Amino acid sequence: MLTLTDHWIDQARRVPSPNHNERPDPHDIALLVVHNISLPPGRFGGPEIEAFFQNRLDCQAHPYFEQLREVRVSSHFLIRRDGELVQFVPCHRRAWHAGVSHWNGRDNCNDFSIGIELEGTDTLAYDARQYRALNLLLETLIAAYPKLSRHTVTGHQQIAPGRKTDPGPAFDWSRLDPGQ
Repeated sequence: MLTLTDHWIDQARRVPSPNHNERPDPHDIALLVVHNISLPPGRFGGPEIEAFFQNRLDCQAHPYFEQLREVRVSSHFLIRRDGELVQFVPCHRRAWHAGVSHWNGRDNCNDFSIGIELEGTDTLAYDARQYRALNLLLETLIAAYPKLSRHTVTGHQQIAPGRKTDPGPAFDWSRLDPGQ
């Protein structure tokens, strides 16, 4: 299990994002949302995701980036292809990852969720190291926040159907085993 101190995972590399604010109820963490991201799409390992979440993305560096110029988003976590865990926002704060969303009778999932980005695409298989890191992270978060369980893990596609497709068909839900 990982160690959580003051809502930060000790083993994660911290890359603070300015794109967060207070939750309506910081004790109401009831959902874990799995996403995917690659910038530009399909390219892995570069500094662009971190720059994007910190509002430092050079929008002239690639034609795809121009559409992101005014976008301000973040996630709590990113799991790189090699399994490296990066944290952008402390868990008790509201990261801006879900957008217009609905889950279990509730709107505005950012208010009560933790966002976890996997470096990937909808159609390319995720790395075994990512599943290992994700399961460790899920185990730690479920142990720390009483409203979370293996049954409160969902994909962005489930909370924003028709608008989002991630983590996509390449994500193997059967490989989730957070030990709870």
